[in-house]
Amino acid sequence: MAKRDYYEVLGVGKNASDDEIKKAYRKLAMKYHPDRNPDSKEAEEKFKEAKEAYEMLSDADKKAAYDQYGHAGVDPNAGFGAGGAGFGGGFAEAFGDIFGDIFGQAQGQGGRRGGGPQMYRGADLRYSMEITLEQAANGYDTQIRVPHWDECDHCHGKGAEPGSSVETCPTCHGAGQVRVSQGFFTMQQTCPKCHGSGKYIPKPCTKCHGQGKLKSQKTLEVKIPAGIDEGMRIRSSGNGEPGINGGPPGDLYVEIHIKQHPVFERDGDDLHCQMPISFATAAIGGDIEVPTLGGRVAFPVPEGTQAGKTFRLRGKGIKGVRSGYAGDLYVHINIETPVKLTEHQKELLKQFDKSVHEGGSRHSPQEQTWMDKVKNFFSS
Repeated sequence: MAKRDYYEVLGVGKNASDDEIKKAYRKLAMKYHPDRNPDSKEAEEKFKEAKEAYEMLSDADKKAAYDQYGHAGVDPNAGFGAGGAGFGGGFAEAFGDIFGDIFGQAQGQGGRRGGGPQMYRGADLRYSMEITLEQAANGYDTQIRVPHWDECDHCHGKGAEPGSSVETCPTCHGAGQVRVSQGFFTMQQTCPKCHGSGKYIPKPCTKCHGQGKLKSQKTLEVKIPAGIDEGMRIRSSGNGEPGINGGPPGDLYVEIHIKQHPVFERDGDDLHCQMPISFATAAIGGDIEVPTLGGRVAFPVPEGTQAGKTFRLRGKGIKGVRSGYAGDLYVHINIETPVKLTEHQKELLKQFDKSVHEGGSRHSPQEQTWMDKVKNFFSS
């Protein structure tokens, strides 16, 4: 089967810059890399095709030969073009650089290129903490217990049973990586025997099983800032899992969850609460006590307050972590209907209702408006 045009493979034009060619290859390599598509032959072929195209177009001499003669110009069996150049030297260096950039950084390993074992950053840990709304509003100091790794006291961190030694890995000879050939191409992979450490332990420590460290628990002080909100995270640097081969430790993230409050609902820096009041207070007005996070405050309810009315108390919400001032408290009025009335109370209400209706819209503006709408509906 005829080879596809290298520019077509990478999806770039013939006038593409070196940077554009490199970016196009990075994108395809990330998409079709065998580690990301372990069971796909099609992805493997596309990955090889993209590698070959990048090798040719990233080398100035090979690119010039390809532009002039096509695939024949870079065929190592041909008697012209780029002098029958093979797949070593410049390609190995260029491919090694970009491959390391893509898959080293993508995995967050922070490793180093070269002959030594690769260093790996430790994994991050996550701790879920539930606090009250009051603790979130005012700040909260507490302690938590998290995993910790101490040096094994049996092998003193070596990982080998006392009396035995740690040897250089016979597979990678201490490099931590091995070269794997795929046709014309050579890639570096983590050594399958030592898993990148460059070391081999014939007799692992019976206590730590060759890890050189033992898992325990330690206590950490956690300061929760005032105004923290649901889902926010607090980072404790260096308190995650330890690194590998001298790599830096990961971080600990404390994720905050706020318990449901019996009175308030939080919306950002604002608070909402439902406030029941009596029918009489709604009708003639009066002072009520409204709950806030700082205690009860007096609030004058104006006469004629309707059900569903919302009042705002400025500055009675929460001052967020990044806010310069506190939010507001929204008080939603619910008018309570009296229940279990005596006959005398019922009679009084009937008399009151009659007197209200005799006053018409002056006393019941909403009812009168609704009746007008009904009349208009049936007369239309």
